[in-house]
Amino acid sequence: MQLTDASVSIRPRSAWEALDLGTLLARRHAGLLMASWAAVTLPVFGALSLLLWEQPSLALLLFWWLKPLYERLPLHILSRALFGDIPTFSESLKALPGLLRPQWLASLTWRRLSTTRSFDLPVQQLEGLGGTKRRERLVTLGLRSGRAASWLTVVGVHLEGALWLGLLGLLYFLLPAQLVQSWSWQDLLGLGSEWLWLEHLSNLLYALVLIVWEPVYVACGFSLYLNRRTQLEAWDIELAFRRLRQRLLGALPILLLACSLLLWPADKAAWAAPAPPPDATQAGPEAERLRNQPLTGEAARQRIGELLDQPPFQQRETVTRWRFGDTTDEQQPGALARLLETLLQGGKLWQGLEKLAQLLEILLWTALALVIALLLWRYREWLRTFGVRLRRPASQLPPLPKRLFGLDVTPEHLPADIAAEAERLWQEHPREALGLLYRGLLSRLLHDFRLPLKAAHTEGEILQLVRQLERAELSRFAQTLTRHWQDQAYGHRNAPAATRDELCAGWRALFAQEGRA
Repeated sequence: MQLTDASVSIRPRSAWEALDLGTLLARRHAGLLMASWAAVTLPVFGALSLLLWEQPSLALLLFWWLKPLYERLPLHILSRALFGDIPTFSESLKALPGLLRPQWLASLTWRRLSTTRSFDLPVQQLEGLGGTKRRERLVTLGLRSGRAASWLTVVGVHLEGALWLGLLGLLYFLLPAQLVQSWSWQDLLGLGSEWLWLEHLSNLLYALVLIVWEPVYVACGFSLYLNRRTQLEAWDIELAFRRLRQRLLGALPILLLACSLLLWPADKAAWAAPAPPPDATQAGPEAERLRNQPLTGEAARQRIGELLDQPPFQQRETVTRWRFGDTTDEQQPGALARLLETLLQGGKLWQGLEKLAQLLEILLWTALALVIALLLWRYREWLRTFGVRLRRPASQLPPLPKRLFGLDVTPEHLPADIAAEAERLWQEHPREALGLLYRGLLSRLLHDFRLPLKAAHTEGEILQLVRQLERAELSRFAQTLTRHWQDQAYGHRNAPAATRDELCAGWRALFAQEGRA
């Protein structure tokens, strides 16, 4: 592989620019690529259709599954054409058997559905790598181009489907109207044996779509591979050094001649004569002899500076207010100009603006405090229940309900150890045991968690309020207990003994810890 023989510019590109380069490569060699693809795939499609005439869908599936083997021939043509060695049609077909043998089983099994198939193929076919070396090489190459290769496959699948559906629609419009009107639902579903030829014809349209698209797909994956190798191996820098070497070799005789002329000894008479020593009579105004004159250079410089600091060369004035610079005493400003000059008076105006800014700041902070107070008052019930639980005097708390679903939920009418009492009642009175546990749960939710339960609430609404407490264990226990209580109370289905142990253990795990805390 000689980089200097490449038919494209070797330089680092973005992934999307590399895909454009692949499209241009496919267009440049479109005739050879499409002809070779058709010469290989159409006979395979015809053979599969004849062998599986009664199963046209299976024939199309097998033809589609063999695509990784078809793609090796376009890559072989592109890899040679890139460096100026364009193979002929017959040479391409002769090389096909040797291209199919390496790693054909892997290409048709676990690698078949890879989304980076066109990007991975050059590593296998051009570099001849397999196994661990191939995986490591693909990891290195795919660090920056793997996503673009996957998107290429995804877009290619949709493009194939769109082109195929377009050709099927064209075929439908070309069919005679009498034939279309005689179709039945069985014909449309492919159940009629007399219409198999039409399904094989639609499969042929898919094979024709691949003749156009697949060379482009392979060329785009190959260009991504070349771009990634250019980035990793600095092919562009290598080419620059080779061009520089060629230029230097061409200019080497001229450089040697120039160096020999520079090293040739010159005559001493050609050297310039040394400069004469400076003459004191030609010294400038800084010379020592001029300092004895009545007007020395230093005195003249000082006198010139004093003259430049005086009018009309220099006029200094201190201004402490805004004014119009173009007005003079003879030209009095108009009314608008006087008004603007008054408004721009420095001291009083800025003092007024500072007071106005302070007043606006006070108003803004007051408005913010009122908004916060209004929000707290508006959502005081939610904050008391699910937020920080704002404490109010006992006289302002709404009265808690004493009965829910006909059950007494006051703590005074419940035993101290509800789980032990439920275990004692379970053998003879399972309904009363479940009712005791459910009453205890409602009482805890009312008095410990301050849930705003009402007599009009249903069991499902109570479970929703429990979930809003964001306590996973309590929510699971309440859901399990409610389900068994509904089965017992409304369906008269007794819970098994294992449910008793589960519910009592869950009660102790939740509320025994609450009691100890």
